[in-house]
Amino acid sequence: MAYDTDNIFAKILRGEIPCDKVFENDYALAFRDINPQAPVHLLVIPKGPYEALDDFTEKATDAEIEGFFRAVGTVAREAGAVDAGYRFLANCGPDAHQEVSHFHVHIFAGRDLGGMIKRPD
Repeated sequence: MAYDTDNIFAKILRGEIPCDKVFENDYALAFRDINPQAPVHLLVIPKGPYEALDDFTEKATDAEIEGFFRAVGTVAREAGAVDAGYRFLANCGPDAHQEVSHFHVHIFAGRDLGGMIKRPD
């Protein structure tokens, strides 16, 4: 599958759609989710055109990978999420319900987030 240059995160990176930015470096952009699922719900996206984690780790440079993951840690610290704990989540592909075909991670914090996934009955 080819990267969709018209996805919402690509448009945000190009400045065509605004975001509530909380952090930016040469490799990543972080902003508040427009439909938060927790008191703290932030998205961190790489600046390059990567669809999912596997695509990112296969094609990104070492500098991009390091810069992105350092950004994730910085964003969690700056959000005050580290002491009480936070969830770091990346949905990759259709079975995981990835809604935007641009690699991104969610940082959730600010309350007890419960179990990791619903267990089958």
